Amino acid sequence: MTSGALARVIRSAADRRPDAELCDLCGAEAPSGHRHLWDTVDEAVLCACRPCSLLFVEEEASEGRYRLVPRRRVRLPPVDTQGLGVPVGLAFFVRHADGTVGAHLPSPAGATRWEADPAAWHDVVSGCPQLATLASDVEALLVNTAHSAKEHWIAPVDDCFRMVAVVRREWRGLSGGSRVWPAVGQFFAELTEQPQ
Repeated sequence: MTSGALARVIRSAADRRPDAELCDLCGAEAPSGHRHLWDTVDEAVLCACRPCSLLFVEEEASEGRYRLVPRRRVRLPPVDTQGLGVPVGLAFFVRHADGTVGAHLPSPAGATRWEADPAAWHDVVSGCPQLATLASDVEALLVNTAHSAKEHWIAPVDDCFRMVAVVRREWRGLSGGSRVWPAVGQFFAELTEQPQ
């Protein structure tokens, strides 16, 4: 008969729901509404159970590798992003610790990325000073002006990548089909402001 640590691992694996998300650090079940970490090396969002997320409340905990993604969401007045050269109306912009700004466009293949012009980003921030409060790497300016939408948010990066997943899941054919834009609209309709 199996005993000790191995038995506990086997029992905990058997008790897990098949659809449960797991913590990417320790493998424990991550409950609904769990926090996320940003892996600055692999540039990926990771699921974190409560004990693991608490380890990263202080940024120094991982020597900069993992950053706890904040929950803050702020609806902004319209932000003029034309100077950033975004060819479509759905995008998000992440300021990095080194001062560069990554522009991300959702597509059926995931998020395409390029570096925004620093002077153009400075102009955007001058027009909307709240953007100066963006936490580097883990918060973004999230914009939807496609199909006459007027959505401008400070949002956590996990929200931004959830929006990318919506586009990937719903996109059909070359133009996106009839499902993608209603799904994007629903995504933004469900965003709610949330303080830090």
